[in-house]
Amino acid sequence: MRKVLLPGEQVIVLTRPQPRMLIVPGLVFVVVPALAAYACAWVVKGGPAKLVPLIPRQWTPWLIGVCVGLAAWVLLGYCLPRVLRWQATRYILTSQRLVTRYGMLRKRDEQVPLAAVRHVAIEQSLLQRLLRSGNISLETGYPLGTVVPDVPEVVTFRNFMLDAIGALPPAGVPEAGGMNYNPGEALPWETREGGRDER
Repeated sequence: MRKVLLPGEQVIVLTRPQPRMLIVPGLVFVVVPALAAYACAWVVKGGPAKLVPLIPRQWTPWLIGVCVGLAAWVLLGYCLPRVLRWQATRYILTSQRLVTRYGMLRKRDEQVPLAAVRHVAIEQSLLQRLLRSGNISLETGYPLGTVVPDVPEVVTFRNFMLDAIGALPPAGVPEAGGMNYNPGEALPWETREGGRDER
């Protein structure tokens, strides 16, 4: 993030979505290998032959392979993508803008200048209220607003955002470090390249 900061911009908060989206993948990550180990032990003890007498004993390695393959398919096809999606999502609040980044291979980057934000709203479900997370809706004057989903510590994040908006210079007033800043009584139309116009 340091490389893409604007002059004078500072990072206030760098966070990811609420990790509650990892609860189900985490449970699956624990339960599926346990079930696969139990199934493999059942196959080794001759369970399939007792259940279906037509299954020969020589099929045991293949049945174990099927159990391990199914477990790997669930872990790699369900758990891993959700963990990577959570890991690759970032919410970055700076002193001048809100940046949301999604994806690792296919990246999507959304930026909202804080100067354009007119209204900040928080939406929370019951579970989000218990976990102190929520969705932040930003109205910028355009027909389509911006929604940042599942922000952790959403009230604190909103307060940081409002503080950053309040610290922005008023519209139409250039900052002191800007090119148009003229201390003293000299106004922009009274100055030339070499100094004050003496005409």
